[in-house]
Amino acid sequence: MEIAILALGCFWGPEVKFGKLEGITKTEVGYCGGNNNKTTYEEVCSGITNHAEVVKLEFDPKKISYEQILQYFFEIHNPTTLNAQGLDIGTQYRSEIFYINEDQKKIAEKIIEENNKKFFGKVVTKLSEIKNYCKAEDYHQKYLEK
Repeated sequence: MEIAILALGCFWGPEVKFGKLEGITKTEVGYCGGNNNKTTYEEVCSGITNHAEVVKLEFDPKKISYEQILQYFFEIHNPTTLNAQGLDIGTQYRSEIFYINEDQKKIAEKIIEENNKKFFGKVVTKLSEIKNYCKAEDYHQKYLEK
C-alpha cells in the first residue's frame, strides 16, 4: 500500500469522492503543512497554524496509480482559486499536493504542468514535502454533538 496526501478545500467531500475509487483502501481527514505536528480545527480555522485541510489516502498501486489519483484530484476541485474552494475561504482550503518521496514529487510536477496548460497558466496548486500531518481527531463527532 502507498499513501497520498492532498489538500483541495474542505476535506469531507473529497474524502467521500476518493473513497469511491477502486484501489483506494482507506481514507482519513486531517491537516498538513503547518507549523506544529498537532493542531485543532479551531486553530486551523484561525489561519495561524498554516495547516491545510487534507485527505490522506491509502491506495493499492496495482489497482490505481498515484498519477491517476492526481488526475482525479484536478477533476474534482478548482485548482485556480487561491485559498478557496467555492464558499470555503481561507488558507486551510488551498490546493496543495504533499509528496512523500521523489517519485511522487516528479509525478506531481508533471501533472501540475499538464493541468497548468489546460487552465491557461492559472493553476495555483502548491507542491510541498509532507510536513506536520495530523489526523483531524474526533472533529466530526465533536461538532455533531453541539
